[in-house]
Amino acid sequence: MPPNHRYRKKRKDLFVGRVEKDVAPPRLSGEELHDVMLEYDDIVFGLQSSKQKFLGFGLTHNWVKGSIFWELPYWKTNLLRHNLDIMHIEKNVFENIFNTVMDVKGKTKDNIKARLDVALFCNRKKMELVNDGSRVTKPRASFVLEKKAQLLVYKWLKSLRFPDGHASNISRLVNTEECRLFGMKSHDCHVFMQTLIRLAFRDLLPNGIWDALTEISYFFKDVCSCKLNVDHFKRLETNIVETICKLEMIFPLLFFDSIYPYIYRLR
Repeated sequence: MPPNHRYRKKRKDLFVGRVEKDVAPPRLSGEELHDVMLEYDDIVFGLQSSKQKFLGFGLTHNWVKGSIFWELPYWKTNLLRHNLDIMHIEKNVFENIFNTVMDVKGKTKDNIKARLDVALFCNRKKMELVNDGSRVTKPRASFVLEKKAQLLVYKWLKSLRFPDGHASNISRLVNTEECRLFGMKSHDCHVFMQTLIRLAFRDLLPNGIWDALTEISYFFKDVCSCKLNVDHFKRLETNIVETICKLEMIFPLLFFDSIYPYIYRLR
């Protein structure tokens, strides 16, 4: 995020109620990372590796073990640091979004633990748990659809038909009686994430939330495009930072457990 970006000055609806002044750490080349790895000797692999604490842990790094790949002589010169499966990433992101918006029991990221984190780290009074003395209730968040709206989405999915070869028959994966979607494969999530998510929630979610979901949908669609130039990739890298910030101001912390690291690496 640029130092002068307007989001840095907002105190309301952020993770912490303060002006954000932190800067992103510099990106290290393979040779620079290799030099850092050489500073740590006697790295233990296996079950005991998680208990190691190297000098500077939590301040300059969060490493508890070193990858065995650094023993390969060519590893530090690799230009491609991460070999990620874009469709599996889309599946993780889709499941987080769909299960949270549709309030799927046991799979939503808007659970009691997430609301406790909101009270601990965020400045969102409307999302905190309410204790009236006899019981604790969870106020419905603005990104969660009501039961009638959820049923409309499931009925719409049940009626969908696709051209041969475009996607599997998603209507067979919908149970309208139980309001449940099951058996979604990676390619089904790929189609839903890039096309259907914008249509499914268009008139059901507030505009700000729908806009953020639309932006993340277009990000995946652009990354998977057959033709992209350097300027386009630079715009994607800039825009996805702001998109993630918008999602941060909507969803609880737990929502980003499988989104943050992978999208950051896609950049």
